[in-house]
Amino acid sequence: MKKRYLIIWFALAVAMAGCRKYVEIDQLSIRTLKYTSDFRYTLNNNSVLEGTFSYPILSGDDTEINDATRQNSLGDILSNVYIWAAKYTSESQSDGDWEKQYKTIYTCNEVLEGVLTSQDGTEAEKQKLYAEALVHRAYAYLILVNMYGKQYNAATASADLGVPLLTTPNLYTKLNRASVADVYALILKDLRSSVSRLPALPDYNVRPAKVSAYAIFAKTYLNMRDFNNASLYADSALALQNGLLDLKTYESAASTIPVRLSNPEVIFSKIANVAYTAIPVSNDLLTSMGANDLRYKLFTDVRSRFGTQLSTAFTGRASCKYLINEFVINNGPTVPEMMLIKAECLARAGRTTDAVALVNSLRIKRFTTASYVPVTASSAADALRLVVEEKRKEFFGTGLRWFDQKRLNLDADFALTKTRNFKSADYTLQPNSNRYLYPIGDKYILLNPELEQNPR
Repeated sequence: MKKRYLIIWFALAVAMAGCRKYVEIDQLSIRTLKYTSDFRYTLNNNSVLEGTFSYPILSGDDTEINDATRQNSLGDILSNVYIWAAKYTSESQSDGDWEKQYKTIYTCNEVLEGVLTSQDGTEAEKQKLYAEALVHRAYAYLILVNMYGKQYNAATASADLGVPLLTTPNLYTKLNRASVADVYALILKDLRSSVSRLPALPDYNVRPAKVSAYAIFAKTYLNMRDFNNASLYADSALALQNGLLDLKTYESAASTIPVRLSNPEVIFSKIANVAYTAIPVSNDLLTSMGANDLRYKLFTDVRSRFGTQLSTAFTGRASCKYLINEFVINNGPTVPEMMLIKAECLARAGRTTDAVALVNSLRIKRFTTASYVPVTASSAADALRLVVEEKRKEFFGTGLRWFDQKRLNLDADFALTKTRNFKSADYTLQPNSNRYLYPIGDKYILLNPELEQNPR
């Protein structure tokens, strides 16, 4: 009998520890948050709150690693990501993207639970911090549900598995997966609750403001295929912030492109968890861009450009965006993204001329005067294709293309079969395949048996 109790106690201990493992946080080392300034400092922790994801950078079809040496340098986890494997990690390995977002959520939940009753702060300060935490949490869940859950489909979202919804800083909680519909409902609720408490623009773009909440609203509704609301919120974001970099200005001095905190295009600064060293850009994308596109000239190059910053050889051209001035990959909401969301919504509404005009208002900033040729479309379908292609050119190497691939599978014209050759074997990704759902790490499922794995 004593042995049986010990086994039960050990099982409970492992289960409780497992519920902690999703964030890898030791509560004993956390100082009690008491003053409003404590919560300000907590939300200033960009090392936790600014990070987003890294795996989608390898999954998307804007990346193409054909060089054998480069393929061999990826390592086991990243190789699995690149070939859309059934599993990415072993039972002992962590999923960096999963843990990064749940650390963000845990931090936000700490703030949401305590900031409104904190000491020595004004009510306005407390409300603002509360709202900032809501926006960070909403964005983290938007990333998670689009990586690990099925693409939002109104007909099935209430039954499709999303991700665990954690709304308190209780580490000892079960990790049952909420439905996709419930995750999106929380995202929208958090954003709605935040807007009235926030200033129109932030002091620094790492901090949420109305403009960033509107931008995340636009991204959320776009994923929900609610194109009317996506359009309205893209408009709201652009009404507050619409600055664009004119790449002509930087053609001969790429190093002077403003860092993200000073970049007028960055609405809400979020960066990839890993700054991959020179991710080769797919040949079809490079061909589509053409050598006159300043994004091609400034943000891709051959190995000689990278010099000592790249130890692994590769052929072709690779993304060098992260080398320009900060060694980070910015993939948070931007002015160009809001413009292209708006353009997509216009095209889907049949407003061909307006959609193309908006695309051209971005493109004119991406070419020299001598090289610029405006694009045209003969139909709304042509305009939509132009928008999709422009997004791929504008955001290659950031991971955003992966989310568009997954989302656009619901459109017959964009549901394409993808094939990769990796280490002499071919791998195929079919439209709407379960491989668009990232596998949940076995490590977390072993420690939390209620956490269901995605179908493979």
